[in-house]
Amino acid sequence: MRKTHSIALIIAAAVLPWWALSPDPPAVPPDSQPAQRLTVFDWHVDADWFGGLSGFEVDSQGSVFYAVTDRGHLLRGTLSREQDALTGAMITDHADVVDDRGRVRLFPHTDAEGLALDGQGRLNVSFEHAHRVLRYDSWGASAIWPGYTRSWRALSNNGGMETIAVDDAGTLFTIPEAIATGADEALVYRRYPDTPWEQPFTLPLSDGFAAVGGDFGPDGRFYLLERAFFVPGFRTRVRSMIVQDDGFVDIRTELETRLGTHGNLEGLAVWRDGDGRIRLLMVSDDNFLPFLPSQLVEYVLTE
Repeated sequence: MRKTHSIALIIAAAVLPWWALSPDPPAVPPDSQPAQRLTVFDWHVDADWFGGLSGFEVDSQGSVFYAVTDRGHLLRGTLSREQDALTGAMITDHADVVDDRGRVRLFPHTDAEGLALDGQGRLNVSFEHAHRVLRYDSWGASAIWPGYTRSWRALSNNGGMETIAVDDAGTLFTIPEAIATGADEALVYRRYPDTPWEQPFTLPLSDGFAAVGGDFGPDGRFYLLERAFFVPGFRTRVRSMIVQDDGFVDIRTELETRLGTHGNLEGLAVWRDGDGRIRLLMVSDDNFLPFLPSQLVEYVLTE
């Protein structure tokens, strides 16, 4: 590995929280997994605001995308494909994340990490420093607070709501990245429409992976993107599960990568293609470091 890459990964380790660092367990052989890789697309945009891609969503056809960055920018655009291969991502709109008064705030209020597109076309954004969830009912609108719970004040900095997802009924779920020392489960927060946030159950974790993204698929299952870091790179895991009133059941591992297979994958969008196959489209956060990639990575479920 070149020296510059080593330095960059050391810096990446420095900016990641300690609970995201893990030993490198044995990888599952790629050919024996349900998810098989289709495309790795290197995403380059000549703009100083581009980077730090943390949340990602697509429409039901997988052609219109929305993204959020950890420096407080919302992006909207279109994806292009040739057969199974992703060939382009064109940003058509970008805007600052604003609060409920239409104001652009400074860090830590800009550290947006999760993105969920609901059935009404509204964007829900979660934040990991100034812990909160905001909803945008239309592009360029001021934010709306879909409730708040005082327990979020106890979450650690750089360890808040990294994951947010919304099901077909409009129920929001958000999961902090950080867990308590010695714990092997993450807190799960839920909000039914027009009700307060609650913390009804937890998410089982294993092998040093932390929750960093999630989406409800068209099959109704919840897909969870998880990350682990071990010098000199990242590992990725995607599990799917059924959400019940009192927790998760039928948890399956769909994808688990070897160390260094991809960059810092943090956002996940799940959609069904024209052949009826479930696709997992993920985006990587470059942490605004020159040697970490901004990429779109797409897998297809073969089972």
